[in-house]
Amino acid sequence: MNIGILMSGQGAQKVGMAADLYANLPAYRATIDRASAVLGYDLQATVNMDEARLNQTAYAQAAILAMSVGIYNTLADILPEPKATLGLSLGEYSALTIAGVFDFEQAIAIVRDRGAYMQKAGEVNPGKMVAAMTEDQTMVVDVLSELAAAGKRVYPANYNTFNQLVFGGVAADVDVAMEVLATNGVKRLIELPVTGAFHTPLLTSAAENLANRLASESFGEAHYPVYSNTTGRAFIDVHATLLEQITAPTYFAQALQNMVKDVKVDTLIEFGPSDTLSKFARKVVDKTVNRYSVSDMASYEKLRNMLETQV
Repeated sequence: MNIGILMSGQGAQKVGMAADLYANLPAYRATIDRASAVLGYDLQATVNMDEARLNQTAYAQAAILAMSVGIYNTLADILPEPKATLGLSLGEYSALTIAGVFDFEQAIAIVRDRGAYMQKAGEVNPGKMVAAMTEDQTMVVDVLSELAAAGKRVYPANYNTFNQLVFGGVAADVDVAMEVLATNGVKRLIELPVTGAFHTPLLTSAAENLANRLASESFGEAHYPVYSNTTGRAFIDVHATLLEQITAPTYFAQALQNMVKDVKVDTLIEFGPSDTLSKFARKVVDKTVNRYSVSDMASYEKLRNMLETQV
């Protein structure tokens, strides 16, 4: 198998996620407990009981990274080395961690602070995000560009698939964009439950704070290619790309397409709270590419059984 790993992004979190993994798998429990030691609070207790905190960016990002890496660790004894890996936005930190660019404690500490910076930026510059479900993404971008030229603060943010483009910005300006797009024939416009207009210039202060935070960090060499949402290609300059990522659009669809093509991926495995990226993959890559996701004991056992038949 030529395996490509997918790592979940923010928004996939939910109360009680992976509680059964924590209860039953020592490798998973050890990973979460290591994260708790860095964070200074009981991460699993937060995940199990504190929905309000879990939905805050400052807490959600560390929880998702710890869960994603924890699942990977439970399968490390049987999983062949991936050919490449790709995460959605926050998920890039998980992808870089399993590839050896960050060590786990370093990643948790960075993501803890990144989440706090992004939450603060969202509070200072409130915004919202909307998914436009249409194949005519050129038209969506043209509308946003025309509105921006007229002084509206609204921007393309996430190219998730070739028929889903998320845009964000100041709430009132996003509402105007929604009206124009509906008039132009976009029938599905879905408001997202997020706390800020991520991957837009409204997050500039977060990027500035992260630049200071990362200035003294040193990173390892990746064991295999890690693909960037920002460039659509494998990371070259990790520092610069992670800073650009905060305010620049993500190109998950293009990055996934390039990863599968470049390293001949025939099996995609998603780690994290949901199967969202696996669903995106169904719309982006050839149907012959196998897709799996692991978020609980049932899906863990299914994947482990499959891997055991391949070894």
